[in-house]
Amino acid sequence: MPPSGPGSSNLLAVTSAEPPVVTFVDDVVAGLEANGYLPDEGLATAVFLALRLRRPLLLEGEAGVGKTEIAKTLARWTGGSLIRLQCYEGIDVAQAVYEWDYARQLLHLRTAEAVGRTSGSDEAVIEAELYSPRFLVRRPLLAAVDHGAGPPPVLLVDEVDRADDEFEAFLLEILSDYSVTVPELGTFTAEVPPVCVVTSNRTRDVHDALKRRCLYHWVDHPDFEREVRIIGLKAPEVPAALARQVAAATEAMRSMGLYKPPGIAETLDWAQSLTLLGASTLDARTVEATLGTVLKYREDQERVRSSGVEALVSEALQRGR
Repeated sequence: MPPSGPGSSNLLAVTSAEPPVVTFVDDVVAGLEANGYLPDEGLATAVFLALRLRRPLLLEGEAGVGKTEIAKTLARWTGGSLIRLQCYEGIDVAQAVYEWDYARQLLHLRTAEAVGRTSGSDEAVIEAELYSPRFLVRRPLLAAVDHGAGPPPVLLVDEVDRADDEFEAFLLEILSDYSVTVPELGTFTAEVPPVCVVTSNRTRDVHDALKRRCLYHWVDHPDFEREVRIIGLKAPEVPAALARQVAAATEAMRSMGLYKPPGIAETLDWAQSLTLLGASTLDARTVEATLGTVLKYREDQERVRSSGVEALVSEALQRGR
């Protein structure tokens, strides 16, 4: 139980169940695949080590390669809740850790005034009530530390490269011992840390101190065969031959030096769109009409057109065989 008076320094220990026991990397592969994610060996190994060593996992890579999805899949697999902290420029403690519910505190104070409790010995009691857990708003970092019973949550710190240097330093402090101090209540510490996944699109370099605290893995676009399997898993309605042709065409586009190469989500959108249009195989006319589902910048579409849509389709048909 938290202390009732302000300024207490008691330690609040949070207990929880253990995450799933994994003995081999193959256990991670099987667990993730059973929950809809097809990892390569490198990513599965990184996840295995993060779970066994209870270390944060820093995933870097281009947008759309599945960094955020791995955290969602881990939450489904482990049974822990997904707690997401979306980083952005200017994020601070109030948005990331905790803040006090000032509106409810004010309402409580006015109620106390109405019943005549704001004088004498009641004054200290009311002050203690105002800074009690009932008025504490737990933001993602505190919620992950103070997660209570059950499987540890999966803490997703998404796009940490968008945050300021000061916030990154603060995040490093919390990830070092998974504790949060609320001056009015004390220190919350998780006995079993959350499963922590930190992602970065590398719009700027993450500081070395944070990288040293985390295990690191660069998430690349899937290879051809794995992307075909992903389409089959996520969009089973897509004909097998069309799935191979779409994966081949997407692979070719990624080699064209585009401003925003298509990610897995765009591949799936394209394959599903083609299926809805009744296509069973790629052709130049259909590719032209549906480029907007896979390429989201006009300059990228123009580059593909200038390279020759017919040539792209021919290469995809050949590779798809």
